[in-house]
Amino acid sequence: MQRRTLKIFLYLFLFSHSIYAQTHMEVFIKLTDPLKEINATGDSLKYIIGSTCKKCLIKINNQAVKVFPTGAFVYEAKLSEGQNDYNIEASLSKDKSINKQIQFNLKIPVKEESVKTFSIEKIQTFPKGDLMLLPGDEIDFSVKALTACNLEVLGKKLYELPDSVTKGIKGIYQGKYIIQTTDSFMFENLPIKMTSSDNKVLLKETTAQFTVMQPTMPDIYITKGRLSHLVYGIGDDRLGGAKIGYIDSLIHLKIIGKVGNDYKVRLTKNRMAYIPSELVNPMPLGTFEPNSLTGKIIGYGDSLYDYVSIQLFEKLPYQSFQLTDPSKIVVDIFGATNNTNWINQLESLREITKIEYEQIEDGIFRVTLSLKHHQHWGHSIFYKGTILTIKVKQQPKILSLPHLTIAIDAGHGGNNSGAVGPTGVAEKSITLSIALKLKELLEKEGATIIMTRNTEIFFDNKQRILFYRDSTPDLLLSIHLNSANDPINISGTSTFYRYEGFRPLSHAIYKQMLELGLKEYGNNGSFNFMLNSPTEYPNALIETLFLSNPEEEMKILDEGFQYKVAEKITHGIKDFLESCH
Repeated sequence: MQRRTLKIFLYLFLFSHSIYAQTHMEVFIKLTDPLKEINATGDSLKYIIGSTCKKCLIKINNQAVKVFPTGAFVYEAKLSEGQNDYNIEASLSKDKSINKQIQFNLKIPVKEESVKTFSIEKIQTFPKGDLMLLPGDEIDFSVKALTACNLEVLGKKLYELPDSVTKGIKGIYQGKYIIQTTDSFMFENLPIKMTSSDNKVLLKETTAQFTVMQPTMPDIYITKGRLSHLVYGIGDDRLGGAKIGYIDSLIHLKIIGKVGNDYKVRLTKNRMAYIPSELVNPMPLGTFEPNSLTGKIIGYGDSLYDYVSIQLFEKLPYQSFQLTDPSKIVVDIFGATNNTNWINQLESLREITKIEYEQIEDGIFRVTLSLKHHQHWGHSIFYKGTILTIKVKQQPKILSLPHLTIAIDAGHGGNNSGAVGPTGVAEKSITLSIALKLKELLEKEGATIIMTRNTEIFFDNKQRILFYRDSTPDLLLSIHLNSANDPINISGTSTFYRYEGFRPLSHAIYKQMLELGLKEYGNNGSFNFMLNSPTEYPNALIETLFLSNPEEEMKILDEGFQYKVAEKITHGIKDFLESCH
C-alpha cells in the first residue's frame, strides 16, 4: 500500500512538473532565412527556414510543418507571380501561441525585347573590365541597339547577327577591334558610332576604359610577399581564379597587358598567365625581360628532406605538378634555356631516385624527379639567390601517429561565421568543437598536434597558410560543414583535395565518413581552396555534412556524433598511413 501511494505521488509530481514546464516554456519563432519580413525575389521556389521551441508545433498558412527535435523547421514555398504572404504560427497549447508574417514578392524577369527606338541600349566588351593592351591585341564588342543600322568602333564595322542565333532578338551587333601600332589611347572610353538608314548619327561610349602600352610604361614587374601566385586566366568564382601555383618573391615577370585588376604575364612565346596587381611592383625602365641559361644541377639529402638545386642567372617563374603511378614531381621553369651537361646526384638522396631534365619547348626547361615511394609527402620551391631549390620531403621513417605532427584547421572563426543552420548555429562553432575532439583523440594516439585556433577567434586563410608553412606539419586536415540553397534535398559528406599526390589521404577519410551512414557527396579533386593549395604536405578538406539540412544539423549538434566524426577522421588517417607501407 505504501509503495502504491509512493508511485501515485511520483506520477502526480512528474505530471504536474511537465504541465509547469510546458506552461512556462517560451514560444518563439526564429528565422534564419529569410531574415526580412518583405522579400523581393526572382525565384519561384524559396525556403522558410528557422527554429522554435522543441515542443512547439509549427503551421505555415495553416499547414502543419515538421519540427525536428532540435526545434528546426523547413518549409518549401512555391511562389506565384506577385505578392505571396505566409503566416507562421508556433504553438505550445491553445492559449499559448505566436505568429510571424513574411512576404515574398516574385517578379518574373521580363522577356528580353528588341530595341524599338534609335538608341544603343547596351555595350559589352570582352575581356570584361578595363584593359591595357599591346598592338595586335583584340577587343571584342557586343552591342544591343536598334536593328538595321550601321555600327562601328574606331572605323571597324560591327555586324548585326541574325535573330535565329539571338533567340529572336533583333539588333545584336558583334565585331572586334585589333589594336594598331598607331593607337595611343590612355584610359579612354571608346565610342560606338551608330548611323541609321536616314543618316541620323548617335555616339555612345564604353563603360570600360582602354590603354595602349607605351614604351614609356614599365613592362617588367617583380613579385612581392610570400604568397605571390599566378593564375591561368581571368575567370573567377567564390574561390578565386584557377591558380597555377605560388611562386617566390623578387621574381621578374614580363607584363604584356592588364585585365581589370590582373596583369597579363608572358611566361614564354606560347604561354600566358595572370597575376593580381597587388602582388607585383614595377621595375625601372630598361630592365631586361627575364631569361636565363641553366647551369649546374645537384641533388642531395639530409635526414628529413631531399634537395635539387638548379643554377640560374636570374630568378625565373616556375610551375610544379605531381604525377602518380609512378610518383614524380615535375617542375617547369619559364624563360630558361638548357645549358646543363650533367646532373650531380649524391648518395645522400633518400626519396628522389632519379633526376632528369629536358627542354620541352623554347623557354620551358623541365626538371622531373622520380620518387621512391608511391605516396607524395610534399615539396616546396624557392630561390637561394638565383639558385632554384626544390625541397622534397622524405617519407617519415615510422608511419604511425606517435611519430607524426598533424595540423588541424577549424574552419572559419571570429567574424567569419561560415554557414548557418536552421537553428541559427554557426559553422565556426561546430568546426571548433569537432577540431578539439579530433585533437583529443589524436593526442591519445601519441600524435603531436598544432591547431589554427583553439578558441573563437578570426584567422585569415592567408595567415593560416603561412602559419603552417612555418610549422611544417606532416599532414593538414581542415574541418568544415557544407551548405546548400536547398535545405531539404541536398545532404551528405564529402572530402576535397587539389593535387593528385594527396588524393589518398582525403579518400581514406571519405570512406570512413561514409560509415556514419551519411549520403555520398564525393571525394573531389582539383579543388581550388586556399587550405588545399600548399604543396608542402598532404592535406584534405573535410566537409563533414550539410549544416543547411535540418536532419544533418540535428546530427552534428549532438556531441556524441561529433565524437564519432572525430573517430572516423582518426581511423581515416590510420588507413592512409597503412596504405603508405
